[in-house]
Amino acid sequence: MGRVGIHETALQYRCAVISSHGQTRLCAPLSSLLPIGGPDVTQTLFSAGGLKMAPSHVLRCCQRGLSWIPVIFINLVVCWSYYAYVMELCIYTIPNAEEQVIYLVVFHLSFVMFMWSYWKTIVSRPTNPSKEFCLPKAEKEQYEKEEQAEVQHEILKKVSKGLPIYTRTGGGAMRYCDHCQVIKPDRCHHCSTCDQCVLKMDHHCPWVNNCVGFSNYKFFVLFLGYSMIYCLFIASTVLQYFIKFWTNQLPDTHAKFHVLFLFFVATMFFISILSLFTYHLWLVVKNRTTIEAFRAPVFRNGADKNGFTLGFRKNVAEVFGDQKRYWVLPIYTSLGDGHTFPTRLVNIDPEQLIGEQHNSKCALDGEAISHLSEGQAGSAKDGGPTVTVTVENES
Repeated sequence: MGRVGIHETALQYRCAVISSHGQTRLCAPLSSLLPIGGPDVTQTLFSAGGLKMAPSHVLRCCQRGLSWIPVIFINLVVCWSYYAYVMELCIYTIPNAEEQVIYLVVFHLSFVMFMWSYWKTIVSRPTNPSKEFCLPKAEKEQYEKEEQAEVQHEILKKVSKGLPIYTRTGGGAMRYCDHCQVIKPDRCHHCSTCDQCVLKMDHHCPWVNNCVGFSNYKFFVLFLGYSMIYCLFIASTVLQYFIKFWTNQLPDTHAKFHVLFLFFVATMFFISILSLFTYHLWLVVKNRTTIEAFRAPVFRNGADKNGFTLGFRKNVAEVFGDQKRYWVLPIYTSLGDGHTFPTRLVNIDPEQLIGEQHNSKCALDGEAISHLSEGQAGSAKDGGPTVTVTVENES
């Protein structure tokens, strides 16, 4: 209000201004809203929406700034650990030159891989659905005007006919994001923190201030692995000097505090990261995301927690790629485009599922088997649907 220079007496209006959904609505004619003893208030009224948006914009900027605090904290701890290990331990405490060189070489190798994978996880932006998953203009207007959920579902079903989408909502409807206004591809979810739909979303991690999904999941797993190796190496090499300082076998110097505290911090982080790293390795082997581990994806045949499982080797290749020499490097090698994923039994309609389950038991050693009954063959000749079932061994 002060932006248009209204005096305190100008606040005495004869009617209130009610704001609903960002729109300003007047309860009385504009002529009756003139302030007592102040200038014209029309400019203030029409700028009320802008005044309301200003605090929201400031709040969002503050939230973005505060979201970097965990990242800054991690980097400060890592910088201190680098100084404490290199200077206080290796340079000032360890007397043997050969031991110093070995420790420094291995330490810097683990440090580089740890920081490389960590920052790759941070800077790799989440991948969003492509334009083909957006509703055309005519269908979009029709969808927004329609109030019945059944009709909206038919609109989405019609648009998604040419899209490779097999998952549904818990109620069997098409998965649609009203906020982003896109039909969600398989394994795609909306992140309220990032305020966008993320392909193959796993979770939002505050320690990297980023959404972990299709574009950076490999980097995230490597980050957990290398950070665990980094902490384990520090703890194991510092242990003997920790004991010597603790039992006063070494003189009290400025390195004592750094060595003692370095061991505690490295051990604490190693224990906490170990459980998380083990859990995500299990998710990779099962070809699941954190979201899918808690809520199984729903297909046309119903919920199936193993719907995207392809076997151990293929599950690992989905994340790390098919070239093993790049698995340990924070280089993008994941398979696919993030919009489509190989699935099991996605071509079976619910009515055909029972009849095909008997035939699917004939699959051996991960070989793909196509079943076509005589009745189905006749239907195919007459223009009916042909059902092909691909079954792969879990092992």
